[in-house]
Amino acid sequence: MSINLGDKAPDFTLISSETKEVKLSDFAGKNVILHFFPAAFTGVCTTQLCTVRDAIHLYSNENAEVLAISVDLPFTLAKFKEDQKLNFTLLSDFNKEVSRSYGSIYEDWILGLKGVSKRAAFVIDKEGVVRHAEVLENAGELPSFEQINLTLESL
Repeated sequence: MSINLGDKAPDFTLISSETKEVKLSDFAGKNVILHFFPAAFTGVCTTQLCTVRDAIHLYSNENAEVLAISVDLPFTLAKFKEDQKLNFTLLSDFNKEVSRSYGSIYEDWILGLKGVSKRAAFVIDKEGVVRHAEVLENAGELPSFEQINLTLESL
């Protein structure tokens, strides 16, 4: 399955690094940026999320919430969040359902690992409509932060 511009973003409920349930629908009336990433504590993923951390003021100014999703356990995400001083919500898609529903999963990744989130970014507007969708096949690449920012500014 894949998500296209103009689609209604699939709702979901995931467990946060604080072991609380978080639903996409909790953010109705706000813009939402979803960042999918393969694995906590890896180089490019750390760069991706630290870039978001350092630009969080831009997202706050655009009435946007950032949610970062991986298949890591909530406890792993909590340690990653603490170590990197991340200032947004990390969500565990341990069961891989949300990554699949957003077309953001490697069925076969590296080292024989299966079912890992692809690096991806989505911007969802206040009405829950997808306005930016970028799913990367190469986990070594970063999403276009410039395009995310331009999309947010246009909302």
